[in-house]
Parts: sequence; C-alpha cells; structure tokens
Amino acid sequence: MDIFDPSIFPILAADGLTNGAVYALLSLALVLVFAVTRVIFIPQGEFVVFGTLTLASLQLGRTPGTLWLLLCLLAVAAAMEAVTLARRGQAGRAGRVVLGAVALGALAWALVGWLAPLKLPLLIQVLLTLALVTPLGPLLYRTVYQPLQNATVLVLLIASVALHLVLTGLALVFFGPEGSRTPAFVEGSLRLGQVTLPWQSLLVILASALLMLGLFTFFERTMAGKALRATAVNRLGARLVGISPAAAGTLTFTLAALIGALGGMLIGPSVAVTYDSGFLIGLKGFVGAIIGGLVSYPLAAAGAILVGLIESFASFSLSAWKEVIVFTLILPVLLWRSLTTRHIPEDEE
Repeated sequence: MDIFDPSIFPILAADGLTNGAVYALLSLALVLVFAVTRVIFIPQGEFVVFGTLTLASLQLGRTPGTLWLLLCLLAVAAAMEAVTLARRGQAGRAGRVVLGAVALGALAWALVGWLAPLKLPLLIQVLLTLALVTPLGPLLYRTVYQPLQNATVLVLLIASVALHLVLTGLALVFFGPEGSRTPAFVEGSLRLGQVTLPWQSLLVILASALLMLGLFTFFERTMAGKALRATAVNRLGARLVGISPAAAGTLTFTLAALIGALGGMLIGPSVAVTYDSGFLIGLKGFVGAIIGGLVSYPLAAAGAILVGLIESFASFSLSAWKEVIVFTLILPVLLWRSLTTRHIPEDEE
C-alpha cells in the first residue's frame, strides 16, 4: 500500500506527530541543559524510562525501585553538601542539611510504602511518579555535575556516558528486562471520515504543546526563567550580576527530569518501554537538538517533530531501515553546522 493513500497517510502523520511531540520535549530539555551547564545530557532518555516504569510498577501495586535510587542520591547529596558547609565553618547549617535530608527520606519512604500497594487512581499515581522521578534531576546534578562545573565539555560528556550506563544498569535491577506499558489516560478514538485517531495520541500532542507553551511563558515571564536565559547567553556575565551557576544548574536539571518523566508517561501507553529504551529515545531527541544547533529551541522542536514523522513513514514502508534513516539525518546537519558555525574556544565563551 502507498503511504500517500488517503486512508493511510493521516494515520502515519498522526503517529509521527505523536512521537515527534515527545521527542520535541526531550530536544528542548537537551538544549536547555547544554545552554546553561554545557552538559550534553545523554541520560535524558533515562528519565523517560524511569517515568514509564515507575508508573507501571505503581499500577501493579509494587514499590518502584526509583524510591531506593532517590534515597541513595539524597543521602550522597546531603553528605556532599554537609562536608562543603563544614569546610566553610558552617557546622550548624551542615547539621540542618543532614537532618532535613533524613526527614525528607523518611517521609518519602513512608509515603510511597503506604500508597503504592493501594493501587490508587491513575492521576494520583502520575503525581506520585513525578514526585519520585523529578527530584532525580537536581540530585544527579549535585552529585555528578556540580563538582565538575569548571571541567571541559569533553569531561562532562564522558561523565554523561558513564551516568547513562549506571542508570541503565540500575533500571535493569529495579524493573527487570521485560518491557512495560502504562494505561492510556483516555480511551476511545475520534473518527474523521475514513480515518480513526486515538484520543490518547491527540492528548499527547495537546499535552506536549501545552508544556512547550508553559516553558515559553516560564522563560519570558518569570525571574527564574530570565535568569536561566541569562546564564545560557553568558555564564560569566550572569555570575557577575549575582546569578548562582549552581542554582541555575539545579533548576535546569529539575526541568529536564520533569520533562523526561512526563514524556515517559505520555508514550507509555503506545510503546513497550524496557530498561534500555532510554538511549534510543534520547538519541532521537538529540537529533532534533542538533538540528537546532543545541541553541535554538524552535528549530530543535521542529527538528524533533520531523524525526517523528520520518520514523513513522519509514516504519511503514522501510521498517528494517527506519532507525538507520532517522539517525542518518544527523550527518548532513553536523556537516552543515561544522561548515557554517564559527568555532569559539571554551575560555572565550
């Protein structure tokens, strides 16, 4: 059958837009993280995996392994922060940090242990998933990237590769090798002539569009968003006017984790996610980010949607080559960027 068949083309286009909308969110997160912290955040796809598999565990009434990762990172981050404060002679503040971390950890352990077996309504499980996955972003920044904030981009990239491998292994330990799906947020479908579109796909597109609009409003209308924009434009200048690089990095990774967790729950009903799905999903978002030059949010979003459309149409007509076709896109884009971009040494940024 021809992909331009009137009964096939709209279905493939809707499927491509659905996947592309999620890839666009990941592209925006990758551009944001790189612009603010210079980190090429390869583990972005792991937030997607943890979002989907955490929700799937809650659906089964199990305590997700994400809780143990959160508690371990919280303990390490609190210990690092306490040592830093103690060296500055702020022992009292260091003690309060440790006590606060212990209280938060105990609260999270008790709350999740109580709520998980109850198999609560889907909305409550979604909020609980966000509460478990989103804090992983700032905690990973504090434990992995903040100590390396003055390192070169290459060192930060190596750290990202190592972190990706660690998180993939932990996902295997926590959730096992089997793939999982999550329930659709809305059932049924919309019929337009001869074409039937699932309401879930339309919800994904709408939710992604609303989240992008929310990000735009955040960056344009709030002081925190403007501070992140200033840090992305000129890190040294932002520091000179009182914007903390550590605070900017923490907020950036929080947004990245939130976007990844939401993306994972949006695609969970349509894709069986396994412990190692994060790399491919994140890489498709990275292709969109590269199309945007890791600086342009609109181009990154448009490039990610293009990736979703190409993947959808290629999976119908050339299913064995769809991944090759998608990732081959990155080669001409990299060549064009290399020929047209003026290269600036890191110490001149």
